Amino acid sequence: MEYYQRLKDLREDRDLKQSDIAAILQTTQTYYSQYELNKRPLPIRHLITLCSFYNVSADYILGFTNDKKELPRK
Repeated sequence: MEYYQRLKDLREDRDLKQSDIAAILQTTQTYYSQYELNKRPLPIRHLITLCSFYNVSADYILGFTNDKKELPRK
């Protein structure tokens, strides 16, 4: 699975809007939308934030694994 689809799935699984995630990333809904449409690459800083928010590994978001193990909390 491609990471942009995984971003959308994670968001929709939690019944969130793109604007909700954009606010977490401190960007606009339009800009975030481009990540989900694969029109703009996801910056590493946003990947880190989303891993923490969704409590999943970067490998899961990036599609290297389908194992949705939760990360240990610090």
